[in-house]
Amino acid sequence: MSYADEVFIKNVKDILDHGVSDADGEVRPRWEDGTPAHTLSIFGVVNRYDLSKEFPILTLRRTYWKSAWDEIAWIWQKKSNDIHQLSSHVWDAWADEKGTIGKAYGYQMGKKYQFPEGEADQVDHVIWQLQHDPHSRRIMTSMYNFEDLHEMALAPCAYSMTFNVKGNKLNAILNQRSQDMVTASAWNTTQYAMILAAMASAYGYEPGEFVHVIADCHIYDRHIELAKEIIANKSYPAPKLWVDPAVKSFYDFTRDSFRLDGYQYSEFSKSIPVAV
Repeated sequence: MSYADEVFIKNVKDILDHGVSDADGEVRPRWEDGTPAHTLSIFGVVNRYDLSKEFPILTLRRTYWKSAWDEIAWIWQKKSNDIHQLSSHVWDAWADEKGTIGKAYGYQMGKKYQFPEGEADQVDHVIWQLQHDPHSRRIMTSMYNFEDLHEMALAPCAYSMTFNVKGNKLNAILNQRSQDMVTASAWNTTQYAMILAAMASAYGYEPGEFVHVIADCHIYDRHIELAKEIIANKSYPAPKLWVDPAVKSFYDFTRDSFRLDGYQYSEFSKSIPVAV
């Protein structure tokens, strides 16, 4: 069994066994038919993955890791909020009439600030620090900009990443305010583990520990039976992630710069509705 599967099963069981329902209150998310999307949730989940031992991708069902990279590249490389520049349709439901998600995600990553090395955006500043100031305890990004929240289609869920160098290992913490376990948990874990692996490879580090901190970890009411089916699936050993060592800039990574060797997974073809 892959370690990512172990973590996912534990989190799902914790929610099913100990989660608190919000069915007695008003909630923002809605199903496509307009019905309120209620959840069972737990608070304060911390998942730790050692990338030097295993790449954290779910095998209980398939994670489309190339599409996951495309979305994170849309945010971290293109720094875009325009869904027309995204190869998948994961953001279509939140887009406005112009096809943007407002001042969210990629817009925040591309916003310029004045740093000691000069004017730069958050991604450029992380890269500069990894190259020139690796012992800093301020190598971080944040997309939760209160000034712009009212112009975002959705307040960032995975909103902050902090990098930390210990010896020659690059570690990182992802802070997430809200996690839809069935729809997005495996997707987000894969995305940010790939960012860590890419940054490490490009700038001369070994990938270390990826820590995923989740404030509100939940399963939607219409996902409960689906969650039970997924954790009952067969688990496989974790695949090996290969990162192209010839790529020396984070901005040059593409979906073809990575390879997952030996990725096996259980088939799961049921449709999973998304709460908006």
